[in-house]
Amino acid sequence: MIDKNRRKLLGAVLATSGAMALGRHVQARAATRAKPGGSVMNLVRPKLETARFGFIGVGMRGHELLRLLLACEGVEVKALCDIHGPALDKSAQLVFEKTGVKPQTYTGHDEAYKRLVERDDIDAIVIATPWEWHVPMALDTMASGKDALVEVPAALTVEDCWKLVEASERQRVNCMMLENCCYGRSELMVLNMVRAGLFGELAHAEGAYIHNLWDLLSTTLEVGEGTWRPQWYAQRRANSYPTHGLGPIAQYFDINRGDRFDFLVSIGTFPQRRKQYSKAQLSVDAAKQQVRQVIKDTNSSLIQTALGRTILLQHDIGTPRPYSRINLVQGDKGIFCGYPDRLALETEGGGHEWIADLKPYLDQYDSALWKHLEATTVELGGGHGGMDFVMMWRVVHCLRNGVPLDQNVYDAAAWSVIFDISEQSLRGRGRPRDFPDFTRGAWKSNAPLQISV
Repeated sequence: MIDKNRRKLLGAVLATSGAMALGRHVQARAATRAKPGGSVMNLVRPKLETARFGFIGVGMRGHELLRLLLACEGVEVKALCDIHGPALDKSAQLVFEKTGVKPQTYTGHDEAYKRLVERDDIDAIVIATPWEWHVPMALDTMASGKDALVEVPAALTVEDCWKLVEASERQRVNCMMLENCCYGRSELMVLNMVRAGLFGELAHAEGAYIHNLWDLLSTTLEVGEGTWRPQWYAQRRANSYPTHGLGPIAQYFDINRGDRFDFLVSIGTFPQRRKQYSKAQLSVDAAKQQVRQVIKDTNSSLIQTALGRTILLQHDIGTPRPYSRINLVQGDKGIFCGYPDRLALETEGGGHEWIADLKPYLDQYDSALWKHLEATTVELGGGHGGMDFVMMWRVVHCLRNGVPLDQNVYDAAAWSVIFDISEQSLRGRGRPRDFPDFTRGAWKSNAPLQISV
């Protein structure tokens, strides 16, 4: 249940972010903000023989990440925190069953997590809580000298994105957003294709979060996303969940590593479908019928990069469309498009026909990471087709081997900031909004991302 303090916090966050969207040009401050401790683009932390974790939030998402982390070698889970007792007990029992050791648990009030953060036997903390808690919990985690592994989106306003960047730089710790779609098998295969030049010079991409969630989110629930997520849609009309479709594209385009997001325009359809659906589904819940949904049925945000590339990013969680992240990348020699996966190449038929049989391409361009972990992903099951386990395994691998994490705080900020600036553009009738340069110019010389075993 969301208690009064949590409701006050969410209300304050919504009010503040809405005011910023209505006219505060916060991104203009980008050029003047100093680096508190220098860039953390390729931050290398000391090797960890055993990576010791804490978890804040072990509901549906947190519990699944915990399950997959426990399947990795060289990890210990020291402590868990959640204000919902049954979820906390379930996850603590899981740790005991897998390791024979009971983790310390923290609960009872909204700031119980701070006791977990203060522990000196934890290296990294996974944060899988309602969106409004991501920034304060990540800031407290980094202030304690621990790596913050934050669920999506990492932040909800331009200013909060800057806070994460500056805290990571000041403390010299990681702040990674756990964007699992960057570890999908198709996405990593396409990344290898891009690196091999199969599509030539990249010019355009399309991504999305198209997922009809309204029956789940509109249900009267005592726990879970249904207790808090619909409130965002009642007050924010943004592209509010951009990172699933955008993260892989950002890696194809070397965003923050040779290119960067420059500006964005955002428009949306009216929210009629969602109003009708809510009324039909919630006829027995008069209170929820009074909630005025302002989020658009479909939001389309168009991004231009510094090198002149374009990205079309869509958001739709209410209309009857089959699930899709689109995952399209286009160059002057070919194109790939997902859902279903297919490609067209100038060298094969001039690019006039889709190639649907991708087995020869998977054989050649499949991710070494997936080949290495395929048997385990099948055995574990779940985890969004295996990408969740691949992500958690890769995090542990990086921490234990003293190599930079694949995504850093600049990625978390650049991908998450779309929540805020898309709303600024939409409220301004589609006027362009600039992206802050969270790297402060370092994007021009940063090396492209390489993901390996």
